[in-house]
Amino acid sequence: MPRPVYFEVYASDPERAITFYATVFEWHFERWAPGGSWDITTGSGAGIDGSLVQRDGPPPENGAAAPTCALTMEVDDLDLMVREVQQAGGSLAGPEKSVPEIGRLVYCRDPEGTLFGMLEPDPTAA
Repeated sequence: MPRPVYFEVYASDPERAITFYATVFEWHFERWAPGGSWDITTGSGAGIDGSLVQRDGPPPENGAAAPTCALTMEVDDLDLMVREVQQAGGSLAGPEKSVPEIGRLVYCRDPEGTLFGMLEPDPTAA
């Protein structure tokens, strides 16, 4: 069965996006190509890495449906990570949801308007 092996984050202001993701998730960025592309290393072990790419058009509007797939990160403490997101300039995109037998899920937007999710696993979630 095919699995995701790579992702891209689009940003109008790449430096602002790099600061946000490095601050909140401790991701590492390395300039890959002149003109707006950076490799993203998200950590070691299970998971995937990706790239940050210069956005070609306007950022998504708040409240608009997600124009692409939303990347979701597994976190140990959802409440702490929501505070980290907000302190780093991001915002909540909606209320927290409980996914039965999976955990607590919340969608956020980075300072560039890009939608992403955070999931705190909890097999007892109802």
